[in-house]
Amino acid sequence: MIVIDASALAKLILKEQGWESVMPYIHEGIISIDQIAKEATNAIGNRFKEAAISLEQSKLMFDALMKIVGSVVKLVSEMDYLEEASRIMLQRDIAIYDALYIALAKQMKLKLLTADQFQAKTAASENVETILLE
Repeated sequence: MIVIDASALAKLILKEQGWESVMPYIHEGIISIDQIAKEATNAIGNRFKEAAISLEQSKLMFDALMKIVGSVVKLVSEMDYLEEASRIMLQRDIAIYDALYIALAKQMKLKLLTADQFQAKTAASENVETILLE
């Protein structure tokens, strides 16, 4: 099992360059903080606002996201990791959203799958093994 963050899931849903590299981890089993659905939905919305995708495409992507989050991604409550994430946020100067994924990976002793370089660097500082998607 591996922790997936919103940047990695959004890469898959939006079919950004390298999205195929997420697939093997899905088959391995993935877990995430419950905020991932909101963050990935926001990424879809941003693409729509940029006129990079149509309204119809955004709806299809949202449907795909809901199917994946509803069946493939095991979700845990962010509240269970908020204290550790707050410490990471304050000590490492990282957004609480990103710190939550790091806290989950750290406490569960799992690798973190991300497409965010700063988050990967911060996770490494917390002794969390990270797989950085290109």
